[in-house]
Amino acid sequence: MKTRVYVRHLESEYQKESRTKFLPLSSEMSSEIKKIVYEILDNAGGEKLLKASKNVYIKPNGIDGKAYCFTRPELVEAVIDYFKSHGANKIYLFENSTQSNFTRLVFELTGYAKICRKTGAIPVYLDEDEGRIFEFKGKDDYESNKFEMPNFVIKNLIEDKDKNLYISLPKLKTHSMAGVTLGVKNQWAFPRQSDRGYDHNHSLGYKLVDVLSYVRPDFTIIEGVEGTIYGHYPVTALADKAVLPLKLIIAGNNVVATDMIGAKVFGLGLEDVSHLRLAVEKDLADGVKSYDDIEVDGDISMYNTKYPTDLYDAYPNDVRRIFGKTMACKEGCVNNPMTLLQVLYNDHHGKGGWTMVMGKGFDKDEIDSITGKVLVVGHCAIEEVGDYLVKKLGKKNVFFSGKCNELAKSAAAMFNLMKVSPLEFAPISPLVSIKCIVLAKLHGTKALVPSLISNYFKTV
Repeated sequence: MKTRVYVRHLESEYQKESRTKFLPLSSEMSSEIKKIVYEILDNAGGEKLLKASKNVYIKPNGIDGKAYCFTRPELVEAVIDYFKSHGANKIYLFENSTQSNFTRLVFELTGYAKICRKTGAIPVYLDEDEGRIFEFKGKDDYESNKFEMPNFVIKNLIEDKDKNLYISLPKLKTHSMAGVTLGVKNQWAFPRQSDRGYDHNHSLGYKLVDVLSYVRPDFTIIEGVEGTIYGHYPVTALADKAVLPLKLIIAGNNVVATDMIGAKVFGLGLEDVSHLRLAVEKDLADGVKSYDDIEVDGDISMYNTKYPTDLYDAYPNDVRRIFGKTMACKEGCVNNPMTLLQVLYNDHHGKGGWTMVMGKGFDKDEIDSITGKVLVVGHCAIEEVGDYLVKKLGKKNVFFSGKCNELAKSAAAMFNLMKVSPLEFAPISPLVSIKCIVLAKLHGTKALVPSLISNYFKTV
């Protein structure tokens, strides 16, 4: 029997203004989203989806409050309303945002906090929770095979999975390091931020599947009002190029199959998305081996274009970028800082006049030619040229961001080098931002974030 994946097209008119202006959805589209959510969940079982506890655990994609990178709050609210009206007991909305962010702050930026106050859903900030150690088991050559999982996830989604309903609400996005970021990658929130930096390289797909082997959502609804290309964190100034108004909802009870259809909308197959291919190979797709095993309830015949997943070429001309000749992994030390460089330059008018070094296997003459300030990204580059550059340029001129992906340190360095305030990344009152940060710290957050004054002082 084939696995069913629902595909629904939104008919309401999308905003006429340029997508460089991020706007709430119209009341017509919000109503249509709610209608489609109700129809899909009714067809999938309705209140029978609830388990013994009648508790519902909802995981949006809330990595950040930047435009188009998070699940639209209109979909989140529709799903909460559905289960409230169908007998749910308690509804939890939980997330652990990307490095450089406090989840509590992201909930304010995205509107999730407002939804919780309105609906009675309970917000859970995983970065403020204690945890236990789990193992990454997919490969023998990981740099680190341990990670800490929050107790909230362990108790409610693993130990009591037969009692609780777990719903994943990812955003329809390509990803410059993972191909796509949909339901499977939505669970990359479960390792601590400090554990995500290791092996954020060519091994990333294996680690995503390792997390999937521990926990899988019962139902996945991909919000595709827009789909992002050129990666998952679009430059707002380039949104008319990088954000497509696809007006789609994709859903199913098999997260891998649902992601496969999401990927197909971008023209991507299993050969293009390593973690989906690995999930199928490791039998984590409930029998789905190929697209032939999926029944699409809807129409995706119009999607025949293979869209780009790598970053759009829009970088400052006066920031020199030096890549190692032996290796420079786009999954980590290249595309994460390059994404940030794009955003700071295009959206925040960041300054240039410095150098960024990534990878390993450098040409000595090229390294010798570096002058001024330099950011050395990734442990490979630090181990190879870090000491030499400090001796050559002086400690005050050399910034370091280690592991394969220490995004918080990369951000701290670039805030200083490009003279951009971290508070600019939170488009709300600074007082609200500071209140969220103080509360997060009082509740024991383990989030990795740059100093709020890193634009003034060298901190890495």
